Amino acid sequence: MKIATFNIDNVNTRLPNLLEWLKHSKPDVVCLQDLKCEERDFPRAALREAGYSAVWESQKSLNGVAILSRRSHPIVTRRRLPGDPSDREARYIEAAVGGLLIACLYLPKGNPQPGPEFDYKMSWLSRLTKHAARLQGQDHPALLVGNYNVAPTDLDMCSTESWTNDARVQQTQRKAFASLLANGWTDALRDVYRHERVYTFWTYGRDRYEKDHAFRLDHFLLSKAVASRLIKAGVDGDGRSEKNASDHAPAWIKLHC
Repeated sequence: MKIATFNIDNVNTRLPNLLEWLKHSKPDVVCLQDLKCEERDFPRAALREAGYSAVWESQKSLNGVAILSRRSHPIVTRRRLPGDPSDREARYIEAAVGGLLIACLYLPKGNPQPGPEFDYKMSWLSRLTKHAARLQGQDHPALLVGNYNVAPTDLDMCSTESWTNDARVQQTQRKAFASLLANGWTDALRDVYRHERVYTFWTYGRDRYEKDHAFRLDHFLLSKAVASRLIKAGVDGDGRSEKNASDHAPAWIKLHC
């Protein structure tokens, strides 16, 4: 079973890129982030024609998450991360797909920091950690998949010098991410690549992609009930060089069925 994550950075603007990648990569399940479209504008018909059913949460011009499946239709179990009823941003959706509970998530960037945006990010991470602990305690075969906007260690970024003040590399949120993992979750890409650098995000401009100035921000966290099924993982980095590409590349894992 192949599961992928792709921060698409506007699903309608980059729909041709997405459809071409789906055609060649053929993932069974895809978690999309940063849809940037209203609910009625989500390209459901085009994805159905490509062989994928979908569930999604979206909001105009911002955020948005979706789960696509070419096996069975995803059965939604949650459309918001619990813990703050006032939080209406479209950053989380959770569904049962092919015997797995898959959460697609899109953490805030948190810039500028310090400030309210970073405080919101830390609060979101805290809520995610609590919810993840409940999932782990229920022994669900669960995956927390998406753009965490966290480079967990210095190994997950090209250099530290020019990014000192960026929220995605701050030690406080790195510690929060480590606390999440410590509750029994496996970081699939790092588990496969060990001490090798692997990136999923290259900022636009300044030849960042050509120079491989990048981060690993997109992660698959596997519960104890899933981690032993991990076979391999990778990043389709070549897609980042295509015309009209997102600043993220799709990442994927394969699991024993």
